[in-house]
Amino acid sequence: MILRSDEYDDLPTAGGLMRTHWFRPAGEGRFPGLVLYSEIYQVTDPIRRLAAFFAGHGYVVAVPEVYHDYEAPGTVLRYDAEGTARGNDLKFTKPVAGFDADATRVIGALLVHPACSGRVGTIGVCLGGHLAYRAALDPRVSAAALFYPTDIHSGTLGAGRSDDSLVRMAELQAETMFVFGRQDPHVPFAGREAIRARLEAVDARYEWHEVNAQHAFLRDEGPRYDPALFVAATGWALALFDRVLRG
Repeated sequence: MILRSDEYDDLPTAGGLMRTHWFRPAGEGRFPGLVLYSEIYQVTDPIRRLAAFFAGHGYVVAVPEVYHDYEAPGTVLRYDAEGTARGNDLKFTKPVAGFDADATRVIGALLVHPACSGRVGTIGVCLGGHLAYRAALDPRVSAAALFYPTDIHSGTLGAGRSDDSLVRMAELQAETMFVFGRQDPHVPFAGREAIRARLEAVDARYEWHEVNAQHAFLRDEGPRYDPALFVAATGWALALFDRVLRG
């Protein structure tokens, strides 16, 4: 499928302009929409390739720059010690309310995009997995695929390192999919168990996958990338989105 991956909008928010990158089929038609949330490094080349992958399967994908309040539009943090330190610092600097307001804004922009069918899901990796989960608390979102989401179990996202993500799980209406690597130190066994116990307690509609992999196994750059698991895990996500957003 031929794609458009050269488009972006600078969406006005209370925290300034939020650059949002668009990936979509180039042909005519209306397609389900996805908000794809990046790691702490913003819209890197691996994130762009992941967005193109889903667009190539017939989705309109919006990828917001999550740290637009603090970095110039187009800023990409490197996968090195300096970039990691900056990304982690901003993860604990930005208020959770700011992340949530951004989600409301980008979902709204996706819904009015001329190529969007009006059905919306979210997807994210690492920090983005947590943000995709919080965005899925919006009743306009019907499905969410969350890959190794950090800080949900510990409640440490945002300024003050105190979020309410587990508490708010009772509000979750979207069907969700959680995927974790068993060798991921960021979400240990006890953390995964806490998330799953809460999902059961609120009778959420969800599916659950644990695989033998490290953190960031979807990132097609670096030693932790697992191509075979990339195929399997993105297949699970596509099955969810195809069933829920096209049904």
